[in-house]
Parts: sequence; structure tokens; C-alpha cells
Amino acid sequence: MGWRIHGLPPNNQPILNMIDLIKKTMLAGIGATVTTKEKVEGVLHEYVEKGKLSTQDAKNLADRIIADGKQEFEQAKTDLSHRLQELLKKSNFATREELNALEKRVAALEAKNS
Repeated sequence: MGWRIHGLPPNNQPILNMIDLIKKTMLAGIGATVTTKEKVEGVLHEYVEKGKLSTQDAKNLADRIIADGKQEFEQAKTDLSHRLQELLKKSNFATREELNALEKRVAALEAKNS
């Protein structure tokens, strides 16, 4: 799988499976975006060939569709990131900051007891 989250026990397979699924979903979304761009350009090219759209109108429309798609993808990515953060908070895992604070406390206690 390749995923390792600091502070997450290695035997916490359900969380790791969920994160892997999210990763695959996002990668599929990127692939769909590329495929959609090619399809949009193909359909618009057909309209240009049939005289239903000018070359410039087709270019402008393709640019707008692609820009809207990128914006929607970025919004979905942001939403997914927030939801994942909420899930991790609900799962009661230590944050990087909390682990760093504990490491400092342990180091201070070790230094004090040496």
C-alpha cells in the first residue's frame, strides 16, 4: 500500500484502507479530467468541422469548460482534505504538534534525570 501516517498504529488497517481508497479516487479524478478534456476538444472540433462553431468560439468554450472543471476538481480536493482531517480528529490520533511536544517533554525529563 505504501501509506504510513505518523502516529497511526501500523495495525490500523481500516484507516489505511480508507486513505488508500481516497488516494485512488483522487487519481481517478485526475485521469477523468484529462479524458474529459480530450473528449470536449474532440466534440468541439466536430462542431467546427460542421460549421456549427467558429474555431475561436470552440477554443473559448473549451478553455471555459476546462477552467470550470479544474475549479470543481480543486474544490472537491479541498473538501476531501477537510473531511479527512475531521475524520482523523474524530479518530483521536495525535497530531504532529502533539507528538513534538511530547518528545520535548520526554527529552527534558531524561535530561533532568541524567
